[in-house]
Amino acid sequence: MLDLPFLPFCILLGILGFVCVAFVSAWCQYWRGGFAWDGSTQMFNWHPVLMVTGMVVLYGAASLVYRLPASWSGPKLPWKVLHSSLALAAFTLAVLGLVAVFRFHNDHGTPNMYSLHSWLGLATILLFSCQWLAGLSTFLLPWAPAWLRGLYKPVHVFFGSTILLLAVASCVSGINEKLFFSLKNGTAQYKLLPAEAVFANTLGLLILLFGVLVLGALARPSWKRPDADASDSRQPLLAAER
Repeated sequence: MLDLPFLPFCILLGILGFVCVAFVSAWCQYWRGGFAWDGSTQMFNWHPVLMVTGMVVLYGAASLVYRLPASWSGPKLPWKVLHSSLALAAFTLAVLGLVAVFRFHNDHGTPNMYSLHSWLGLATILLFSCQWLAGLSTFLLPWAPAWLRGLYKPVHVFFGSTILLLAVASCVSGINEKLFFSLKNGTAQYKLLPAEAVFANTLGLLILLFGVLVLGALARPSWKRPDADASDSRQPLLAAER
């Protein structure tokens, strides 16, 4: 990764995340007919928008909260609240995205959960829900002993990166699946690479780039929280003195 200070990197990553959301919204609005919440095809269009916004962009932002230098000193309460709130917002959008696609399928008699994309996506959401609940009960509530928090912390970090990787894979496979289903008549066939296919393929590459950059930032040693604060990081939020 380029030798770029963290804050400029965050700005560039934020711009990339905004571009991802703008691309998926433009795709669904311009080529797929816009948005509604009535069980129609337009309701389905909320699914990719909510999933990209929640499970990729917001989740990626939540993952990087503790890489901010300002979080390395002083009270940790605001950063814990920010981290958990962003993750909860991502989960909320993901649940709404699931509601959109399941209602669309049910109203049109389309089977649910038969494709690899659907299996991968649901597994990602279920893993994310377990991750969030485990993090809440281990790090924010005062009941967990220090040895348990210390034992679970690397597991939490590992699955945090894994969930982002799965979310990116789910979004990219979903874009590909949607293009195969939608572009299959006349000159609009996917293999002929019409404008929609180019646009949506580009969206997939942007999502992949966003995920790679977030994972790279998480792995970069110089951007990790100093070990000197490790003992403080194992204090539950509700029991910490501020």
